[in-house]
Amino acid sequence: MKQLIIVAAALLMAVPALPHHSNVAFEVTKVLTVTGVIKEFRWSNPHTWISLEVDDGKGGKVMWAMEGRAPGVLLRSGWAKDSVKVGDTITVDFGPAKDGSKTGIIARVTKVDGTILANAPPPTE
Repeated sequence: MKQLIIVAAALLMAVPALPHHSNVAFEVTKVLTVTGVIKEFRWSNPHTWISLEVDDGKGGKVMWAMEGRAPGVLLRSGWAKDSVKVGDTITVDFGPAKDGSKTGIIARVTKVDGTILANAPPPTE
């Protein structure tokens, strides 16, 4: 019996802790909106990313890095790996980075056809 307890304890210690990725770097209570062209879309864990080229209002372009939820969460929210593609024009509502960099955490994406891609699954009853 003592050996069984030792083996069980060793197995429990060997289980890795699940990482937690905080939104602390973003102003999640403030929502900004930009429209631009997707230059890169990364569908990967732990977070998806959209690199978005946006007009700067002065005749130039600026790149924004937009962080999305994990692919599994987005799948449950109605996304697919090919929901957006490089070259697509999209509008992103996002919480901006607290440090003022051109980075944000996605609240939702609106495609030119009006399709809205949420960043979380709908609530269940």
